Amino acid sequence: MRLASTKTAAALCGGLLLAMSVPASAAVDAKLLDMLKANGSISQAQYAELQAELARDQKDQQIARQAQQETNEQIAATAKKTNELSTFDQKLAWAAKTQFKGDVRFRQETVKNDGVSNNKDQDRQRIRVRLGAYSEINPQVDTGIRIATGNNDDARSTNQSLDGYFDKKSIWLDQGYVDYHPDFLKNLHIVGGKMPQQWVSMGDIIWDSDISPEGLALTYKYPLGASTELFGSAGHYTLKDNVDGEGVQFKHDLRLYAGQLGARFAITDNLKLTLGGSVYGYDNDDDITAGGTTTPSILATNGNTPNEQFKLYEGFGQIDIGGLPMPLSLYGQYVTNKDASNDQDAAWLTGVKTKLYGFAVDYNYRDVQRNAVVGAFTDSDFANGFTGSRGSKLKVSYEIDKNFALGATYFMAKSDFTNATIRDSDIKTLQLDAEAKF
Repeated sequence: MRLASTKTAAALCGGLLLAMSVPASAAVDAKLLDMLKANGSISQAQYAELQAELARDQKDQQIARQAQQETNEQIAATAKKTNELSTFDQKLAWAAKTQFKGDVRFRQETVKNDGVSNNKDQDRQRIRVRLGAYSEINPQVDTGIRIATGNNDDARSTNQSLDGYFDKKSIWLDQGYVDYHPDFLKNLHIVGGKMPQQWVSMGDIIWDSDISPEGLALTYKYPLGASTELFGSAGHYTLKDNVDGEGVQFKHDLRLYAGQLGARFAITDNLKLTLGGSVYGYDNDDDITAGGTTTPSILATNGNTPNEQFKLYEGFGQIDIGGLPMPLSLYGQYVTNKDASNDQDAAWLTGVKTKLYGFAVDYNYRDVQRNAVVGAFTDSDFANGFTGSRGSKLKVSYEIDKNFALGATYFMAKSDFTNATIRDSDIKTLQLDAEAKF
């Protein structure tokens, strides 16, 4: 019997320990312990020992519950903070994907006009300020917005003369565009708005570098093997809405259609070649009014024959030579106006660029016949922006510190049409620049 009682007590103790090894109410554990003591299943000493263990277990469970609660609170706080940071990051995501770029240029300009009407020489100081914000909206869409100074809304200039008794200077919208480059066709860009020039230029006899065309354009680059890349662009640009006033219809708009195709060749590591051709065609450039009266063309100006029409064909090229004591680039362009009214229909430019002891040097010579290019868009600095001109341009610049350079540009031009009665007017222009970029 005693042996059986001992076995029963052991079994009960084992059951008690098993019950205490799993989560249970402290009140239940204490009541079970009292029952075991009351029916004589455990001695007083065993009761005291088990009661002490129960107290320790209860304390450990309390500590564990408190620790778990603190952990849960920390997790909740961390999750809340993470969520708040994520929301904050989302709100400022545009800032992380937006770049601000700009430049400030101070210029001293001297123009000597010999044989030009009234022989008006100029000696003035000018500034140019441009600020642009360029943002990635999503992986397939970018936007660009740029503002710039200017004496007026002249498409060919962002310069502002320093005069007017310290008055405020005007700021204009210079660019504003959307650039869509879909993932399904790499290197394709569809650009709409007032945009940077989407064509490649190897000279400025067709386009002044300050012009930002307006409309819709497509550009594409296609690698053809390891050493060749094809490039091209096409664009439709609106110059004036409904020029003839005969109902507000698209077909009457003054429009520019532009197309370009070219290739870049890496002939060797030190020899690279770029070749290409362009077409610039204008619709409704005769500028007919509602009454059918022909008025001077908006485009035909600055030396062009009045009412001239334009369809320009261009060929251009550049060869870059490395491995020499100084880098060397030879470039040029040739333009002809198929719709010219006389034989003054061709223009050409050839130039050379290099860098010597930190000085960037660019020299070119050009001959632009009267109706070879659009007078409204040709380089505004050479020969006061007139066609029917020929001569040289020399530009030298030196970066004296990071993003800060000094430069000098000298134009030596002869022009036939800046004066109605005098041919071969001499126009010499000197520009001294200090330019900071950021």
